[in-house]
Amino acid sequence: LHGFILGLLFCSIGFHVFVSHFYLVFCLTDMSENAFIFPKESDNSYVSLEAQLKKPLKAFTVCLQIYTELSMTHGYSIFSYAMKKQPNEILIFWSKGRGYIFGVGGPEVLFKVPEITTAPVHICASWESVTGIVEFWLNGKPLTEASIILGHEQDSFGGGFDANQSLVGNIGNVNMWDFVLSPEESNTIYVGETFSPNVLKWRSLIYEAHGDVFTKPQLWP
Repeated sequence: LHGFILGLLFCSIGFHVFVSHFYLVFCLTDMSENAFIFPKESDNSYVSLEAQLKKPLKAFTVCLQIYTELSMTHGYSIFSYAMKKQPNEILIFWSKGRGYIFGVGGPEVLFKVPEITTAPVHICASWESVTGIVEFWLNGKPLTEASIILGHEQDSFGGGFDANQSLVGNIGNVNMWDFVLSPEESNTIYVGETFSPNVLKWRSLIYEAHGDVFTKPQLWP
C-alpha cells in the first residue's frame, strides 16, 4: 500500500497525491495544459492521485512543474510519497535559505540553488536502489549527485499536515516513472516533449480533490 501527495504529502491505499479540503471529486481526466491551484495555506488541503504501480519501486524518476511566491518567505512541501510502514518514503521540500531537500526512506540530501526565483520552475528527481544515487534537475540542468541510504523510520502516515509547510501556488505536469531517466530524457521532459510515464500520468490522471484546490490553465508554456 502506497500513497502520494502534491504540495503537502503522499498517503493512501494504492498510489495517491493530496491537494485541498472542502469538496471531494473523483475523476479520470487529461490534465494537459492545466495545473492544480493551492490558493492558501492549509493543514487539510490536498489532491490524492492513484498511480499505476504493480511492484515495489527499486528506482524512480518524478518530474513536475511548480509556481509559487513562497520561496522568499518560508519552506513548503512539494511532493511526498508514503507507505504505512514508512511515511514520507519520498519527499521533495523547499527549505528557505537552504535549497531543495530530496529524501528517500528518511535520510535527506540538500541541493543548493544558485539563485531564488518566483518564476515557474521544472523539477526532475531520481533515485535507484542499486547504487543509492540520487539526482536532482532544475529547469533541465543537474544540480549535483549524492548518495543516500534507505531504512529511516518516519513518525506519521496520511496525516499530521502542517499549514506552515503547505504550498500556496500551482503544480502541474506531474509524471512518474519506475526507472531513472537519462540526462537526455530528463531534458526532453523539460522542453515539453512526452516520454511515456508509467506510474503517474498527467495526461491520464485519476485523482480526488479535497477542499480549496482548483484546476486552471497552467502558467508556464
